Amino acid sequence: MKRYNNLYEKIYNIENIKLAHKNAKKGKLRYKEVIQIDKNENKYFSMLQSLLKNRTFANGKYSIYVKQFYNKERTIYKLPYFPDRIIHHCIVQILEFIWNPLFIRNTFSSLKHRGIHDALHHIRNDIQNELDCIYCLKFDIKKFYPSVNHDILKSIIRKKIKDAQVLWLLDVIIDSADGLPIGNYLSQYFGNLYLAYFDHWMKEHQHCKYYYRYCDDIVILSDNKEFLHEVLTAANEYLLNKLQLHIKENWQIFPIKSRGIDFLGYVIYNKYCLLRKRIKENFKYRLVDIRINYKHISNKNLLSSVMSYYGWLKFSNAYNLWNRLINKDMYAILVTCGLK
Repeated sequence: MKRYNNLYEKIYNIENIKLAHKNAKKGKLRYKEVIQIDKNENKYFSMLQSLLKNRTFANGKYSIYVKQFYNKERTIYKLPYFPDRIIHHCIVQILEFIWNPLFIRNTFSSLKHRGIHDALHHIRNDIQNELDCIYCLKFDIKKFYPSVNHDILKSIIRKKIKDAQVLWLLDVIIDSADGLPIGNYLSQYFGNLYLAYFDHWMKEHQHCKYYYRYCDDIVILSDNKEFLHEVLTAANEYLLNKLQLHIKENWQIFPIKSRGIDFLGYVIYNKYCLLRKRIKENFKYRLVDIRINYKHISNKNLLSSVMSYYGWLKFSNAYNLWNRLINKDMYAILVTCGLK
C-alpha cells in the first residue's frame, strides 16, 4: 500500500490557505472573525502560515453546547474560526485526494456529491430488483463519535500517510477532545476513515452486494434473512474487536415490501418513496408558523424555510402531500412574497 510523504509544505502553502479561507467562510460572511480577516487577509494568512511552518500551532479552546436534533441531544464542539477552522480546510484540501479513494462508492455523508439524495438514488435503484432485495438489515453504532479510539484512528491514518509533520498536526487535532468532537470539520473525515476498512470488509469478505453507510447508519439488503443474521453477527465481532465499537441493541431485520426502509428521512419501498412522518410533521408546524407570522418574516428566510422542505418532498412520491399542505391560503402568502 502506497504511503504519502512531502505533504506538509503543501498544507501551509499560501495559496492553499487562501482557498481554505474561501471555503471555510461559506455561509459565515457575517461572522466578526471573517469580516476582520477579510479586511487584512495578508496579515492573517502570514500568521497562520507561520503557526504551521514553525509548528507552534496549538488546538484552540472549544465552545461546547448541547443542541436538540429530532428529540436527541447532541454535544456540539465549536472551534474558533481563526486559525483552527481554516487549518482544518487546509488539511482536507491536500489530503482528500489520498483519503477519498479509500471509500467505497456506497459510503455517503460529508463527501462531495455523496449526500442524502445520492444515497437515496442508489438505494431506490437497487431495491427495484425485488428478487434480490426482499429483506433489510438496519443498524447503527452506539455513540459512534464519542467512542472513536484515538490510537486506532491514528494507526488507520498512518496506513496512507508517513509525513511526520502532517502526522504531528493531525495528532494535535485528534487529541484535542475525547472521541471525535461533533462540529469539527475534520471529524467528518475522521469518522469516514475510521469505518473505511470495515466497509471494504463487509463488501469483499462478507459479500454484501447491497450495502450502504451514511455516517454510522448502515443498511444491508438481501434475499436471504439468515444471511443477514450471519452478517450482523460478523459485523458486531469486527466492530468490537478491531474498532472497539458496539452495535445498538435496536437493530432490525425485516421485509422491505411490507414495512419499507426508514432511512435518510424517507421510508423507501420497492416502487415508491415517502417522507418520514417526523419530517412531515415539522413541515406542517413550520407552515402554521409562516401563516401566523409571515408579515414579520423576511422573504429570504421565508424562501429558505419553504424550499428546504420542498427539497425533501421533491425526491419522494409526495405530490398529493405538497398540494394538501400548500393550500389556497398558503399559496396566496407565497405569491404575495414573490415566491410563486
